[in-house]
Amino acid sequence: MNVLERLDKSISLTSDERMLFDSVQSLAAKQIAPRAEHADRSCEFPWENVRAINELGLNAMFIPEAYGGAQLSYTAYLTCVREISKACASTGIVWATNYHAMKPLIDWGSEEQKSRLLPRIAGGGLAALAITEPGAGSDATGMKTTFREDGDEIVINGSKTFITNGDVADLFLLFGKWDGIAGAKESISVLILEKGTPGLSVVRLEEKMGTRASSTASLAFDNCRVPRSNLLREPGDGLKILFASLNKSRPSVAAHGLGIARAAFEDAVNYINERKQSGKRILEFQGIQFLLADLASELVLIESWLWQLAARVDAGEQDFGIDASILKYRATDLAMRMATEGVQLLGGYGYCKDYRMERLMRDAKITQIWEGTNQVHRQLVGRSFLQR
Repeated sequence: MNVLERLDKSISLTSDERMLFDSVQSLAAKQIAPRAEHADRSCEFPWENVRAINELGLNAMFIPEAYGGAQLSYTAYLTCVREISKACASTGIVWATNYHAMKPLIDWGSEEQKSRLLPRIAGGGLAALAITEPGAGSDATGMKTTFREDGDEIVINGSKTFITNGDVADLFLLFGKWDGIAGAKESISVLILEKGTPGLSVVRLEEKMGTRASSTASLAFDNCRVPRSNLLREPGDGLKILFASLNKSRPSVAAHGLGIARAAFEDAVNYINERKQSGKRILEFQGIQFLLADLASELVLIESWLWQLAARVDAGEQDFGIDASILKYRATDLAMRMATEGVQLLGGYGYCKDYRMERLMRDAKITQIWEGTNQVHRQLVGRSFLQR
């Protein structure tokens, strides 16, 4: 048993969660991974994978039982993100986005909202998180989408871009600015928008470098009307909801990146154990052993931090924003480095589509960008040491 296998065995899971983890590993290896190349080439949304995930009831693992779920630990959720993303990064994004978008509803929604909306997701529905706009990326305070109160309804006008699941989602967690509240921060509010709402349209789908089977949409809102009962908390509560939610989605992004890193590492190790140069296996050269040792040690340390942070979240800790930023940027930087080194270790084959390494390299890049660029996370971590 190598050090990574021992690390997996040490993850704190209940017996039921361990059984689910084993089932997800099997699903990922036998069904999801074999479809990944076709999905990447065709850019087809991975509906077969979504159906297979729903057959295991994975959406239910983060939904409380009162709303149709079968809630398990945050740690168990992250193990599933990593395994699915290791098999197919696109499918990993599609599924993890359900959590990213719906966790704020679970944490901040009213009983009426949760009873009405969450069973759709627990039953296998898809969700989208709509924050980014053409002129507002990492700085969400620059968003222009507006919410205007009109009797018992809220009228939405504006646009969003780079929205994962934007063309297929059943529910959207939508951020905008409340008309009548002054201040770029103070006016941010959040509501649930339902599929099929008149005035909601998909403007375009992006053609991307990587995660090509995960749909990324630009959306427009033209006098969309939703009941005021779909507003999360009160007008102006959006920013605190956003920050609290991102702290829990960023470890999920880290798990996604670590799934890609694991895939690249395992593929590289398998290749250099077989490939020979000058009569020796590539892994027998000392320089390659040193490189592999550095990659393995970084992977073990960052994954250990992931499981430590997950345990703290499961224990009810709330103040872990900086810890999540450290994890997010280190894990996703490693994903990019691991895939890049993997291409180099495979040589010419790493550059060709006959092996998945070049896809892993393309898939890894977005993890350094979404959920806050890694430059922003470094700034957050560095700024936390300013003496007041």
